[in-house]
Amino acid sequence: MAEFTLTGLRIVHQVAAAGSFTRAAELLGYTQSAVSRQVAAMEAAAGAPIFDRTRRGVALTPAGQVLVRRATEILADMAATEWELAGLRDRLAGRLTIGAYPTAVMALVPRAMAQVTSGHPGLAVVLEEASTPALLRRLRAGRSDVVVIGVGHDLPDYDLGELRQTTVLQGDLLVVVPDTHRFAHLDGVTVPDLAQEHWIAGDGAAGEPQFGAWPTLSDPHIAHTARSWSTRLGLVAAGLGITVIPDLALPALPTGVQAVTVTDSHWAGRATVAVTPPHLSPQAQAMVTALQNQAARLRGATT
Repeated sequence: MAEFTLTGLRIVHQVAAAGSFTRAAELLGYTQSAVSRQVAAMEAAAGAPIFDRTRRGVALTPAGQVLVRRATEILADMAATEWELAGLRDRLAGRLTIGAYPTAVMALVPRAMAQVTSGHPGLAVVLEEASTPALLRRLRAGRSDVVVIGVGHDLPDYDLGELRQTTVLQGDLLVVVPDTHRFAHLDGVTVPDLAQEHWIAGDGAAGEPQFGAWPTLSDPHIAHTARSWSTRLGLVAAGLGITVIPDLALPALPTGVQAVTVTDSHWAGRATVAVTPPHLSPQAQAMVTALQNQAARLRGATT
């Protein structure tokens, strides 16, 4: 009788995050046939297909959605267990530098830093907040040990050759509106609903990716631009427009605003990825594990 295995769950989780068997195999360092065998074994254990195969990749079936949700929780628990056991065996010391894009710093990265430093008091963790291109330059120059970036729909195809990538969170975007907005207490909206809205967009240096209006919305009206998230959300709270925000930042939303989901079949989503040198130091491994653990907690708190 087929049974679920940790290896199988890890592979199913990575296929779901990557959107294809081929990409998952590359990220995990497996052959595509090995990935296919593990998925088949997990489908046998589930008693139902996990993925629908399409020309564009794979999509989760209802059974697959259940399995991936549970796999996320199980893998996070196992990562936390390994981390706690490692803490009993040794105490990491030294210095670790983690870089992250601004939205990841709103909740995810600080919580992961707190987890690492509480388990390893001798390890000094330094945070650098920057745009993704700058983060990758610092990593390749040896100035950072771990960087957290976003990849996916409507983002540049960053050069990650020879770097190790670990998917931390497969996330989505939402819109943030004032408490008094007509969307504020709806279960969700559609892209046509957004057509007449005024938008608060990000503002940064040339070439740096920014959050603008909803990604698939044609000809949006940008009312204001602002560099910092606190300014953007302050403008929203004052009723001067609406903005988009990744779901990993929801715990950091201030009072006076509400997040609303958007139904959009043309939006493929984004992923938060921890990028490191090919060979992880024990310190970097502890941080990547903490990021995965805290991402699972954040996902559980927002679903």
